[in-house]
Amino acid sequence: MTEITHRQIKTNGINMHIAEAGEGPLVLLIHGFPELWYSWRHQLPALAAAGYHAVAPDVRGYGDTDAPHEVEAYRLRENIADFVGILDALDEKEAVVVGHDWGSLMAWNTAILQPDRFRAIAALSVPYLPRSPIPPLQMFNAMFAKNFFYILYFQEEGVAEAEFEADIRGSLLKFMYFASGDNRDGEAAAIGMMTRPKDSKLFDGVKSPDHLPKWLTDEDLDTFTAAFKKTGFRGGLNRYRNMDRDWEEIPELAGAKVEQPALFIAGDKDGAATFAPMEPMKEFVPDLRKLVTLPGCGHWTQQERPSEVNAELIEFLNGL
Repeated sequence: MTEITHRQIKTNGINMHIAEAGEGPLVLLIHGFPELWYSWRHQLPALAAAGYHAVAPDVRGYGDTDAPHEVEAYRLRENIADFVGILDALDEKEAVVVGHDWGSLMAWNTAILQPDRFRAIAALSVPYLPRSPIPPLQMFNAMFAKNFFYILYFQEEGVAEAEFEADIRGSLLKFMYFASGDNRDGEAAAIGMMTRPKDSKLFDGVKSPDHLPKWLTDEDLDTFTAAFKKTGFRGGLNRYRNMDRDWEEIPELAGAKVEQPALFIAGDKDGAATFAPMEPMKEFVPDLRKLVTLPGCGHWTQQERPSEVNAELIEFLNGL
């Protein structure tokens, strides 16, 4: 198996940790919340073996990458500048960007705003969502006026951090198991999160599973736990706290289309589908070459179904 190597690079004024494997055209892999470069552990060697230079950073605020304290340091423009800076640090003119969860949302918008640097996009779990007609938090407050919604819960600084950090390993296990295909309640459970009282906490009523999901080992969970013991959760949560700021700062996203070749992969048990519809992609991603649905797969797409995801990514990349 191809070795995964690690190094620090300078990008957009911060020190960023990247994991990489292989040589060839650059493929940039962007993780989501609450994850790490390690979420791409199955993809890095597979892409390298297929003839690509696969690079997975710890996004700012995570792992061994710098974690600025200020909320506004996590706005979308800063993330996009980080990703462009990775290409510059590697002396690469262009790359294919691949994202999962928040990484997908950042990847879609990076492709739109930096089309000369990102020649194609593959997104996992979260489809392209056109800019909403009103600020996102205003929309969510209207939709979930009397009910709990995790994005609204994440807005107040320190609140979600305290809940996650009271038992980091237990919190990660609950979060990962709850959103995975191993959770037999699947989509119904995700909907349940949004029908609880507004003053609920994230893990209210969520029992710790008595076993790990099939795709997650003790060693995997230990790796995530060690990283979040070092950083806490503030950096990751701050991305949610910039949704309205992004809406205000980047009005050019209104009506914007993703013109590059695109691939989308999601599990049929992914709760993200309950509030992130796939229908708009047909209009706003005109070169969507394939839409893949993985039976029995939950939210952690590339970790739950590494073989299928690797095969789809390599087929897509080879066809560009």
